[in-house]
This record gives sequence, structure tokens and C-alpha cells, in this order.
Amino acid sequence: MSRRVSAAGCLCGLPASYQDCCARFHRGEASAATAELLMRSRFSAFGVGDEAYLLRTWHPADRPAHVGLDKKLRWVRLEILETSGGNVFHNEGTVRFRAHYLDRGQPGQMEEHSRFVRLDGRWVYAGVV
Repeated sequence: MSRRVSAAGCLCGLPASYQDCCARFHRGEASAATAELLMRSRFSAFGVGDEAYLLRTWHPADRPAHVGLDKKLRWVRLEILETSGGNVFHNEGTVRFRAHYLDRGQPGQMEEHSRFVRLDGRWVYAGVV
């Protein structure tokens, strides 16, 4: 991982530190229990530059050979706007989110409605709704 993380709270927006929150997923010590947690951990992976985690949590049917992270973008905040399914009672779920970033110091945001499926007992990103 190439970027430093604040000790205050996890980049994903949850109050735990990065080490106690998303880093455990990135290190492979745990799996995200819900589609929303996977979305949050993937956002943090973009923030810390963990391409390997992004690829591991991408559905193999649509997974690219590499992510091509833009080092000029700094992901700064995640807003979860809506979730559907994606918990222990479902095998599919969606998360609509807004991701805030800085591009050469200029603020920006992107919004996406992502689809997640459970594959071999683990949640994976399956593209855009």
C-alpha cells in the first residue's frame, strides 16, 4: 500500500481506526459480512492504493487485469446514500454511494450505484446497476 492513513477514523467513514476497520479486510484476516462493508473496504483500498485487494474483491467475470489507480487522485470521504439487500439473508445487494476526492487539490465527487453478489461465501463487486 502506497498511501498513509490517518489514525483518527477509517477512510471508509466508520469511526474505528483503519487498522481495526478496513485494514483487516485488506490483509485477508476477515471478509466483509455485508455488501456495504465490502463497498466501504473497497473505497478505503482506493484510498490507500491497494490494487490487489480491489482485484480480489472484483467478480472474476468482469475483473480487469489491473485497476490502474490514479496517483493524482486522493479519495477523502465516502457517503453511503442507499443500500438494498446485501446482508446475511441475501446473495445479492446494491449500494449507492458518493465518493469525494481531490484531484491536484481540486475537490470532486463521483456517484455510483454498485451491484454486489456473494460468490463462494464472500461478497464481491459485480459492476454498476
